[in-house]
Amino acid sequence: MADLQLPGDTTDLNNLPDPALLPAINLFNYLPVAFYTCNREGYVTSYNRAAAELWGREPEIGKERWSGSWKAFYTDDTPIGLEDSTMARTLQSGVAVHGEEFLIQRPNGEVRIIQPYPEPVFDSTGKLIGATNTVLDITGQKNDEKNQAMLAAIIRSSDDAIISKTLQGIITSWNQAAEKLFGYTGQEVIGKHISILIPADRIAEEELIIGKVRNSENVDHFETFRLRKNGEEIAISLTVSPIKDNKGRIIGASKIARDISKQKYAEARLQRYAENLEILNSFGKVIAEDMNVQAILQKVTDATTQLTQATVGAFFYNQVDEQGESSSLYALSGVSKAAFERSGAPRDTDIFNAAFSDKGILRVDDITKDAHYDKNTAYFGMPEGNLAIASYLAVPVVSKDGLIIGGLFYGHPQPAMFTEEHEQLVAGVAAQAAVALDNAKLYQEIKVLNGKKDEFIGMASHELKTPVTSINGYLQLIERSIPEEDRNKAFIVKARNQVNKLAALIGDLLDVSKIQTGKLPFSYSNFDMVNLITEVTEVIHQTNNSHIVQLVFDNNELPVYADQQRMEQVIINLVSNAIKYSPNANRIIVRATLAGKKVRVSVQDFGIGIENDQHGRIFSRFYRVENLAAHMSGLGIGLYISHEIIRRHKGKLTLTSEVGAGSTFFFEIPVE
Repeated sequence: MADLQLPGDTTDLNNLPDPALLPAINLFNYLPVAFYTCNREGYVTSYNRAAAELWGREPEIGKERWSGSWKAFYTDDTPIGLEDSTMARTLQSGVAVHGEEFLIQRPNGEVRIIQPYPEPVFDSTGKLIGATNTVLDITGQKNDEKNQAMLAAIIRSSDDAIISKTLQGIITSWNQAAEKLFGYTGQEVIGKHISILIPADRIAEEELIIGKVRNSENVDHFETFRLRKNGEEIAISLTVSPIKDNKGRIIGASKIARDISKQKYAEARLQRYAENLEILNSFGKVIAEDMNVQAILQKVTDATTQLTQATVGAFFYNQVDEQGESSSLYALSGVSKAAFERSGAPRDTDIFNAAFSDKGILRVDDITKDAHYDKNTAYFGMPEGNLAIASYLAVPVVSKDGLIIGGLFYGHPQPAMFTEEHEQLVAGVAAQAAVALDNAKLYQEIKVLNGKKDEFIGMASHELKTPVTSINGYLQLIERSIPEEDRNKAFIVKARNQVNKLAALIGDLLDVSKIQTGKLPFSYSNFDMVNLITEVTEVIHQTNNSHIVQLVFDNNELPVYADQQRMEQVIINLVSNAIKYSPNANRIIVRATLAGKKVRVSVQDFGIGIENDQHGRIFSRFYRVENLAAHMSGLGIGLYISHEIIRRHKGKLTLTSEVGAGSTFFFEIPVE
């Protein structure tokens, strides 16, 4: 590198300088700013180290003109001719050319932005003898300006509110999105404290945020609420970052605030949808299983009050009894019955009765401003002590026949709380409720008819018992009076057998009636189960010798404390069924064993068997096994009675069966 040399005379800048000038030469050599000189003809005569670094090369002294840069361009990338450089024009005109910007390219391809300040040099006579040029590298400045401009454009066009503030909370910048989000213009808020945007109950958040900023910590996606100019709260997501000066000191904070109101609304709707779905699923299952009218009313009222977020809900239901007399039931939610009745609710008003007419759903944002509200004969305005209601929703409950059987009513003290969505939800529930109430009504009617049927069976069985007993007595007298050789005697015996079957059937029907009324008598005593089974099977074998009854006992005696007559009834029923339902077999196995503190008895046949899907119903009253009912006699009450007898003994009656292989019925009762 050629060190800078100041002219020693007025004609040649390349001459060695006066030694007195050496300190100045050294000063210019180590200046951080590029500096070089040219003679009158434009040849470079000297340059400092900063100039060589700027050009990225070292020009040859006295051989290169105007500048040491490799290539030069205007700011629009147009190449600059050597004669058009500022140094050339300054030497040509003798006038300094300042303030222009150019691009220079280093040999390695790197481009720098420069601003040259050439100055003409004159001798003592005023003759132009050369020029000096101070060249500023403004690449960093221009890049900063470009970045700042780009950043400013981004901030201006951002959909997020971008705000900066000092560590003391004073607002220093405010973009257009902030104006749109908060309603303030920049002039209204710049210079004011950030607390104008913060709700009173969230002021502590500002200290927390500033504390993190002072510690060089970022605050990412902090969800909170801020205030608009009109006082409305808005949900936002905040990202806060520290602002540092060129020495790295934290001098403030930048805030990016994003409006998440729609997101929060969508989340709330999704949450409500999930909750409503859960309520509806739970509610649908419950009312489908419940046949109690008052319970259905209450469950519907509770569920729909929760769905609408009403403060009070009511369900009024009209019912008609057997005599055709109407009455009204109602259920409440959110308020006690006493408070509701004490409030003097206008039940006979036009508004209330709309749900019981053909007017459909009625939704009013503020019932106190409704045209009918203060024109009711019984109420003018809000009666003293009445429930504070503004929002009002009424939905009729319509039966499958199209009759309005009730109405659902909801209230809220704030206006405009009910929406079309609430209407649809309640209307859907009301339709389910109508079906459930119809089913409950049918169930109650069936219960009444069933009760009358049971009453008839009990009464008929009781009334039949006396004449059947009389017939049996007369037949016995006739049988005794007829000689053995008389062929009519056999018919009398057969008639008595049929009467005995009829008496047994009547006895079973009486037992069914007594079971239903809870009056089936039991008489407990100590007896031996082995002995009872043996006697019963011997009697059955005498009257029916088609099957061999095989007895299997683990013990010679099995003493129990139970009702011996009822146990005999169960064993006879199970063994008789085993014989009846195994017509193609000839063997029955009866087992009895002691299992801990219980006696276990089983009756096994090798007959037609019972399908699995009927096992759970076989002990029901009057139930007949489907594949047997067509060609086997019976009323389906024997197993029902047996099951109830065993249950009353705190035992259980079960079965295992395989179609085509037979069935085994088990019962066990406590020894004591």
